[in-house]
Parts: sequence; C-alpha cells; structure tokens
Amino acid sequence: MKRLLDALILLALLPSLLALLPRLEAERPEALLLLDGQALWDEARIRGQEPLALLLAYRELGVGGVAFPERTVRDWVDRGALLYRPGRELAEAGLPARPGWYYLQGEGWLLDLLSRAYDLPSERVGPWLGFPLDVLAFPAFYPLAEVRRAKEAGFYVAVRPLNHRLRRLDPGLPLVPEEADAVVFAGVEALGHPYRLGEAKALVDRPVALIEGVPQPGLGAYREGGLLRLFSLRYEWQLTLPPEEAADKYVLAARERGHQLLYLRPYPYPEETGRFLQRLRAGLEAGGVPIREPTPRDFTPSPYRLAAWAGVAAGLGLLALGLPVYGPLVAFLLLLLALGYAGPQAGALLAALVFPVLGFLGPRNGLWMWLRALGYALAGAVFLSALGSRPETVLGLEAFRGVSLTLLVPPLLVALSFLERDFRGTLARLFHHPLRLGEVALAALALLLLLLALLRRGNEAPIVPELELRLRSLLQELMVRPRFKEVFGHALFPIALLLPWPRWVQNGLLFLAAIGMASILNTFGHYHTPLPVSLARVVNGALVGLLLGLAGVILVRRLRAWWSG
Repeated sequence: MKRLLDALILLALLPSLLALLPRLEAERPEALLLLDGQALWDEARIRGQEPLALLLAYRELGVGGVAFPERTVRDWVDRGALLYRPGRELAEAGLPARPGWYYLQGEGWLLDLLSRAYDLPSERVGPWLGFPLDVLAFPAFYPLAEVRRAKEAGFYVAVRPLNHRLRRLDPGLPLVPEEADAVVFAGVEALGHPYRLGEAKALVDRPVALIEGVPQPGLGAYREGGLLRLFSLRYEWQLTLPPEEAADKYVLAARERGHQLLYLRPYPYPEETGRFLQRLRAGLEAGGVPIREPTPRDFTPSPYRLAAWAGVAAGLGLLALGLPVYGPLVAFLLLLLALGYAGPQAGALLAALVFPVLGFLGPRNGLWMWLRALGYALAGAVFLSALGSRPETVLGLEAFRGVSLTLLVPPLLVALSFLERDFRGTLARLFHHPLRLGEVALAALALLLLLLALLRRGNEAPIVPELELRLRSLLQELMVRPRFKEVFGHALFPIALLLPWPRWVQNGLLFLAAIGMASILNTFGHYHTPLPVSLARVVNGALVGLLLGLAGVILVRRLRAWWSG
C-alpha cells in the first residue's frame, strides 16, 4: 500500500510542476527606480534648479520614474500659488464675504478645479473662491505642468491621489492625469474607501501599487486593473542607515521579494545620494534584475493544479499508515483542521503539515533518511505551490493561512512517530524513568529552541540575535540567504544519525531537525517570494546545513576521543 501511495505522489508531481509554469512566467524579475516628486521639488529649490533639470541628472544614475504626491490646499498656499483668508478678514476689508467661511485666490486653472473638487457649497466673491469649511488639508490635485513635462521627457510617471470623504469623484477632474502610468495611493486607504470604491475604480484605469508594509483598505478593489509591488523605506529610518546598507535593502526587495517599483527619496547630501544610487544600480545588475518599466504580474492558474490534491491525499494516507498509534485518526483530524481553518487553502495547508513528517516515518538509515525527508518536503512544496499560487497570493493580497501551524504541527507529529505500538507500556516506562539533570537540561533546551523558532518568524521577529543579523547580511551578499531554521535542521541530521547516541537523544535531535524540514514548506508558503528564489533558499540551506552537520560529526568524534583519553 505504501508503494502505491508513493507512486501516486510521483505521478501527481508532473502535472503539479506544469501548473507552476504560469506563475514562473509572471514572476519575471524587473524593477524601476521611482523618485518621490515632493523630495525632488524640495531639493531643486535648495539647489536653485528646475525640478526637471534635476530629474534628468538623476536619470544618469538609473532613476527612470517620478511619483507626484497629490498636493493639498495648504501646499499650494505655501508655494505661493494660492492666497488663503478667513471670511472675517475679507469682510473687515469691505468685501461681501461670509464671516464663518474660508476663501482662496490665485491661479485661475487651479481655482476652477477647486470650485468643482468638493461636495461642498461654494461662492465667488470677486477673485475669491469661498467654502463653508477650512479646506487647507483637503486634496488639491497635482502640478499638472510638471507632470506633463516629466512624461514628455520620457519618464515613467506615477501619481499619488489622496482619499477624502468630501472630494468629488468626477471624471472631468484630473484625479489621475492622462500622463500617469501608475497610481500609488497616498495615506492609509485607497481612493473611494469605504463606500465609493465603485465610483473611484471607474476613474483609475492604470495599474495600482501595493506598498509593502502599508495595508491600505480598499486596495483589493483595484485588482482587476493590475497591481504592482512597491517597496520603500520610511525616510526617518533611511536616514539612520549608511547609503550602501539602504541600497542593499532595496536590492533584496527586488531580487528576493519580487518588488517592481523601488520608491526612493534622496539623502540630504548629494554625495550620499550618489553612493546610494550607484550601489543600488550595481546591486540590481549583479542580481540579474533588469531596470525597466514594470507590468502587472497576472496569470491564470493552471487546471493541472488540481492534480496536487491527489498527491496531498496520498501523503495523508502515508501519514495514516506510518504513525505507530492512531494514525488514521490523526490524519482525519488534520483533514478537518485544514478544511475548517484554511478553507480554500486547505490542500496547501495539508501539504505543509504532512509532507515534512513523511521522511521520518521510515528506517533510520543514515543520510539516506535525510535525503528521503528532503525529497518528501520538496514534493510537499510543489503541491503547496501548485494549490496556493493565485494572483492574490503571489501579489501579497492574501496570505497563507496557518503559518504558525506549519512550524508547530510537523515536529509534534514527528514526536508522535517515536511512540511504539505498545504506547501504554512506553508511557509507563517513561513515567517511572528516573530523571537525570542532563536529561532535564536537554529537554529544556529542546523546548527553548522550539519556542525560539515560533517567536522569531520573519524579519521583524521580536527575538533575532545581533550575530544572526550580521550573518544574514554576509550570506545574502554571497547567495540567496537560507533560513537559519533550515540550516540548523539539516545540520542536525548527520549529528543525530551518524553518531552512537542513546535512542532518546537521537529522538530529541530528530525532533529539532523536523523544525528545519517544516521550515521548507513555510518558505514556499511565502507566495510573494518568487519560486526560483524560494528553491535557491532551500537548496542553499540544505547544502550549508549538511556541511555544517558533517563538520559537527567530526568535531563530536574528536571530542569523545579526547574525553575517553
């Protein structure tokens, strides 16, 4: 029966691999350096230059686009394009203005747009345009002449409209100028959120940027028009980083996380900005990421992905047969858990929970066991990717359900596999086993390592040692950086299997090694990471971990020889 199930897994792998082709085609690497238009304008004023002249100078350093944040009425007042007066002041000057209103005077084209911009009453008092509310913080369009000149000069143009409950969503207003190539919503929500998304969508016929780390409610409504992944550093944080380190973060985002728009702000000193852009451009070229105008990553999931369900079902059957106690019951409970918790992602979650365990259910035949465990884990990664790869997950709009479960459940299932069929006798012997201080220490260490693996998921985890951060930086300069849990897990396999440990010690080491195998599926569960990058990360982790483990075997043997005299 086990051979039949293994054969079914192998048969399901081919169509599942074919199902990944549309995603691989959509994940082509590309990036565009997009300069913040406000920062450009400020720097041009400091240097006494025209913004376009400065932008052309930045083009020589690789900048291919500019993003224009929507200005507010206050911005236009600060820049001298508008005058602003409370109605009381105008009334005291003899004009028939209303005391509780607020009035604007200035450039005719801008006043004409503002007179139609808001769902508010308005009035004209000579050259003044009045509103019953203070509109200083209201959105007030873009410097349209600058937008036009940048487009005519061949730059990629993005605009950043602001959402406001009183702004009028009128097709006759330049909420998205015709020169714009993309839209990057400013603020904390998408245009039209929450109740006018339908009206706003009709006005936005350009790709929309999805900003990493900045959830903008309502953004998913713009999915049909195409989404572009955008990465930016918070400017206050960027200023604390050396230009080279900041550039490396942008390179990493484009190379390993698939970001297409790199939103930049210059440093206060031109010399630092030059170093920043030179390092960024060189890093992208070295990483094989072409600098070009991006296109939305969209694809239609292949019908071949359904074959992965057969592979997942076969894996669940192997788990039911391989566990020494209550195997069928455990498999059934896992199925219920996946269906109830993950819903449409149940198949992907089952693959992540089951396949890291299967390699531990066979004989402990040295490194063949490691190779078997790695093979099952990679098969599970194929099924997980085939079932879970949809535009929503690849773009990051929809996260993988059950990230913590993928790191917790497989090691527990591996621990369950250590029980003998006469588990009652085993538990009785364990209960009466005299405790030794060394055993307690090893058990506490195992629990600590398991807790650490769960607490430090991701780059922003609360517990990441400084030494590990330095090693991360070093490794990612040399290769696609493997995850430390995987390196650690692979290293434990030779140490556990090639040295004459007592059974309980070997079991403990394999339990910890299971965390590394589970991490492989966790890696592929980050759908926004391109598939080739995830595969390279896993392969690098396996090779580095195996080499470290073999070195550890040699070290332990020599220590034992020294201790024995």
